[in-house]
Amino acid sequence: MSEPSAPLSPGAAPAPSLDREILRLAWPAFLALVSEPLFLLADAAVVGHLGTVPLAGLGVAGAVLQTVVGLCVFLAYGTTASVARRIGAGDHRGALQQGFDGVWLAVGVGAVATLAGAVLADRVVTLFGTGPAVADAATTYLRTAFLGVVPMLVMLATTGILRGLQDTRTPLVVAVAGNALNVVLNVTLVYGAGLGLRGSALGSVLAQALSAGALTFVVVRAAARAGARLRPDLPGVLRAAHAGVALVVRTLTLRASLLLMTYGAATVGTTAVATHQLATTIWTFLAFALDAVAIAAQAITGRGLGAGDLTGTRSTAARMVRWGLLSGVVTGVLLAALAPVVGPLFTDDHGVRSMLVPVLLVAAVFQPVAGVVFVLDGVLIGAGDGRYLAWGGAVVLAVFAPAAYAVLRLADGTSTAALVWLWVAFGVAFMGGRAVVLVQRVRGTAWQVAGS
Repeated sequence: MSEPSAPLSPGAAPAPSLDREILRLAWPAFLALVSEPLFLLADAAVVGHLGTVPLAGLGVAGAVLQTVVGLCVFLAYGTTASVARRIGAGDHRGALQQGFDGVWLAVGVGAVATLAGAVLADRVVTLFGTGPAVADAATTYLRTAFLGVVPMLVMLATTGILRGLQDTRTPLVVAVAGNALNVVLNVTLVYGAGLGLRGSALGSVLAQALSAGALTFVVVRAAARAGARLRPDLPGVLRAAHAGVALVVRTLTLRASLLLMTYGAATVGTTAVATHQLATTIWTFLAFALDAVAIAAQAITGRGLGAGDLTGTRSTAARMVRWGLLSGVVTGVLLAALAPVVGPLFTDDHGVRSMLVPVLLVAAVFQPVAGVVFVLDGVLIGAGDGRYLAWGGAVVLAVFAPAAYAVLRLADGTSTAALVWLWVAFGVAFMGGRAVVLVQRVRGTAWQVAGS
């Protein structure tokens, strides 16, 4: 595991040095991001051999857990921004103390979520409208898996601390090792110990606990060297919670827009839903590559503003936007080139294959927009501009919802046309709307608040 590197002043770095700094932070972040879905596929393969009902139960339980953890992503993003600011200001001790406030917040939120999950698991599962057998399987999995919520949230907070310290390599090492261990434990407990679906959940909990312990060990060691306190500080924890509210609202608006997409596809028909699921999976995977630059943007922006380097931070943001645009062009070209051949990798259904090609071509067109949007989102998160992001997300949702409804009505029920136009609305109204909102903010100076 690597030690946090000494921060550089972004304003003082020439373009080649800055590019190397962006790449140093973004590349490990990208590998860590893509490792999780790859190992989740391995989990699904392990459970899939138990039968259709356990696999369906895992799907429902996974959706619940991903929603809980997704809403708490502020523990990583907010901590990255606050720690990076302190680092930029030269206050290593204060950075780590503030970071640990986020860890204690993660413990508190995780404990509440674990208790609620244990009590309400069966009721939450019934909301999915599955049959009794699938509902029982999902509930069985959830009641064990919720024990891993505290470790998962601690992982988010400690990862945020390390990113704020300009270290994305350690989270990568822990993510890969932890996910690999998860696969081994799943196979051992599901088949070797004969625990079935419950064994899969238990294996994941153990891997998450060990991963959280490894990250906490690294952060505690850094705190000890800096002389930072580790005990909980109530005012600090409350400040971290207050800062996280805006990011939770932002996340809710994003997830609501994606749910609208799924609902719209469902109104078109079964083939459209299946096609949309594949297109969304591919879009999400490509988003990891673009989001890696956004993570670098969070860390570098927070550090620059903490150092009081407003001019350097603005020029660095512009440089990272070019990185995002270039990354989006690359992923867009690749997606367009692969659109005609990617369908057979996922399905034998000719209807889905033919519908998927035009949808992926639309998604490819908007990849450069996505690259810019993700980077600007990272810049403003790094600047601690969560309140604006929350309001901006609400505005974009208000624009996208009627646009999605309108195109579905105008498509007049033709499956392929309806789904393609739904994705056009997603690109224009949702991604384009986010681009307008974010560019408008970054062109001004209100987001550039200097100091720790």
